[in-house]
Amino acid sequence: MRRPPITVAGTLLLLLFAQALAAQTTTLRYGQIPSTVKTISALQFTIAQRKGLFIREGINLEIVLVEGGADNMMVALNKGAVEITRTATPYLIQSVLAGSEGVAIAGETLTPIYSLMAKPEIKTFADLKGKVVGLSLAVDTISISTRKLMAKNGIKEADFKVKELVGTPARAACLRKGECDAVPLGQPEDLVLLKEGYQRLGVSTDAVPSFLFTVSAVKKSWGEKNKDALVRYVRGLASSFRFMRDPVNRDEVVRMAIDTTGSTEEIVRQTLALYFEPDRGVVPKQAELDVKGLGQVIQFMAEAGELKPPLPMPDRFVDLQYLRAAGLQ
Repeated sequence: MRRPPITVAGTLLLLLFAQALAAQTTTLRYGQIPSTVKTISALQFTIAQRKGLFIREGINLEIVLVEGGADNMMVALNKGAVEITRTATPYLIQSVLAGSEGVAIAGETLTPIYSLMAKPEIKTFADLKGKVVGLSLAVDTISISTRKLMAKNGIKEADFKVKELVGTPARAACLRKGECDAVPLGQPEDLVLLKEGYQRLGVSTDAVPSFLFTVSAVKKSWGEKNKDALVRYVRGLASSFRFMRDPVNRDEVVRMAIDTTGSTEEIVRQTLALYFEPDRGVVPKQAELDVKGLGQVIQFMAEAGELKPPLPMPDRFVDLQYLRAAGLQ
């Protein structure tokens, strides 16, 4: 059967529809650390992009790689290089206390699970005495939770040497090269090293069961002027987390994680099982912000000497209006 010819009027209508759709699409520059792009912790963005969850909300999310480490994420936001940035909460807190108008608008990682991985010959925490432990910056919750884990197992600050390394790839490389005796690693790197014969001495959640790790942050004044776009952004992000969590989608999520991380199917499935079987509170249900968990981070920073009394209230660092407008919190 021959298709009816497309009339001039029909062509015009199609053109107008395409223009209207383009006009409704907002481009948002999202700042991300290069070392996290291919990790499980950023899988929600791979899912959102491949399933069209941001585009469905009229958001074109442009990933901007911010070099130089986790502490540069807030610098990029403050300079206007990005509209949204991924940041660990201690860096957000530090930046705001230094004068930034940054606020968290959505949760990305709630309580992460970091394994303290050690050389094969190091069998116990006691074996760490006099050894080199590769940690992130002192203010980072990775460093704080690892120190708490070691202290809980009898290893005091004076018992070990610290080598500061920002990013899981850098810490994993230090351990493999033999320059570090132990390092905290997230997934899937810790599972990969387990298969290679390295030791897992313990996990961060043994010492720190609940806090708020990474968030999406924006400038408060910019957010006020672009509320509609941010509501659509958090809706897209929430849809991605729901897709990731749904057991029905597990095989598809596994395939995307393999493509993203380069890990084997076995390692990816072990990682997702660790997070969800049972649910250990690593991944948000729908991009929600755990304000109480942020208060725990403030307390950690105070204990580490990074904050002095009187301690700020966690509400100072969040803006829940976008999640609430989207019906997510």
